[in-house]
Amino acid sequence: MEVRPADKRQKREAQRREDQKGAGASLPRKKLYRQRAHANPFSDHKLTYPQSPQLMDWTVYYPAFASTQTKEHSPRRHDDDDDDNDVHDTTTYERRLTQEVEVADIGCGFGGLLVALAPRMPETILLGLEIRSHVAEFVQERIRALRAQNAPTSSSKLTSTTSTTTTTTTTTTTPSTTASNTKSKGLYSNIACVRANTMKFMPNFFAKGQLSKIFLCFPDPHFKARKHKARIVSPTLNAEYAYVLRPGGIVYTITDVEDLHMWMTGHFDAHASFEKLTQAQLDADECVAVMQTETEEGKKVDRNQGPKFVACFRRLLDPEWP
Repeated sequence: MEVRPADKRQKREAQRREDQKGAGASLPRKKLYRQRAHANPFSDHKLTYPQSPQLMDWTVYYPAFASTQTKEHSPRRHDDDDDDNDVHDTTTYERRLTQEVEVADIGCGFGGLLVALAPRMPETILLGLEIRSHVAEFVQERIRALRAQNAPTSSSKLTSTTSTTTTTTTTTTTPSTTASNTKSKGLYSNIACVRANTMKFMPNFFAKGQLSKIFLCFPDPHFKARKHKARIVSPTLNAEYAYVLRPGGIVYTITDVEDLHMWMTGHFDAHASFEKLTQAQLDADECVAVMQTETEEGKKVDRNQGPKFVACFRRLLDPEWP
């Protein structure tokens, strides 16, 4: 009987088994997670998403930022017992993040931007959203391996514990404190990836004004006119970006397709909630430089010596009601 060679899924599972036997810190091989670049956002993908942002459990994605909180409820007594001491314990415990997700990389691809920004923004929680199942799985495995490779040591945890001085009135935090806190959590503990269709379910993940940055890096250009409705920038989607962005937040866009660049710029310019950043403001923003050089698509454009078109837009304050 002819033995068929293992497919990509079997090879991925074999790699996971090897990781479980060892330290679990080997990076996934990208060739085992390749998937066609185009995904139809209007298809009914098998996706899991919360009914509302408040019901999303982020602690499984960012365990280093999780804390256990107690919720006190009014005590309840037995209806059939007059003993005053017979009271139910109604204290419940829930794990929540100590801070909210603040940065979203929509269509994060293989996670290059997330990995590059993680050490630059160690106290900020970043999330990648990717619709392709294999690619999202690759990013999740990549982050897991990076966390294992950069796991905090016991000495760094001790340093973090003793580096913050707290009194009854003030808490002093210094740059060295921030660095020690980062070491205690471990590098890359502030990034994660979920498989999601942002065009349909973004408000299910993020509350109003929650985000400070949104990245749209080398999105699918959908060249055909009948496919333009599937582009990641549109009047409807821009309204959702304005909803989840806080005033002063920034949408970062980059593409190597000039027609798409003009499309995105035109739609954001036409939206009353956004203003375009000047070239001087772009030059002063470190995230712009990282966005141009660290994504997989950006590196591919560099290898082919192609152009890159960048435009960023700041979320304006909502006008007061008359």
